[in-house]
Amino acid sequence: MSNIVEDFDNYREKMNTRILADNNKIIKRIFNLDTNAFMAGALDVKTKELLGLVASTVLRCDDCVRYHLETCYKEGLTKSEVTEALGIATLVGGTIVIPHLRRAYEFWEALEQQQE
Repeated sequence: MSNIVEDFDNYREKMNTRILADNNKIIKRIFNLDTNAFMAGALDVKTKELLGLVASTVLRCDDCVRYHLETCYKEGLTKSEVTEALGIATLVGGTIVIPHLRRAYEFWEALEQQQE
């Protein structure tokens, strides 16, 4: 059985490398802006990642949700903190985000299983 975390990471890295290799100034600047926006500032990284997770869930972007979940996990956020944020996302986004919520739970569990 494939590992959804490893598969996601490998695909993301492969495609980001291809995209950035085209040397498109606009795309490179967007990637850079994204990287810098999630660095610590007035808000710490954990808070920014939770904000990104909620926004990504409401916007129904599974890749974004996975990215923010993985970063939340690496930053040491607890399952309780993450699921509370996902609850807010579901409240704001409505029932249409429930399929994304299911996939988010599945991905978080895969992250936890990697450490076992």
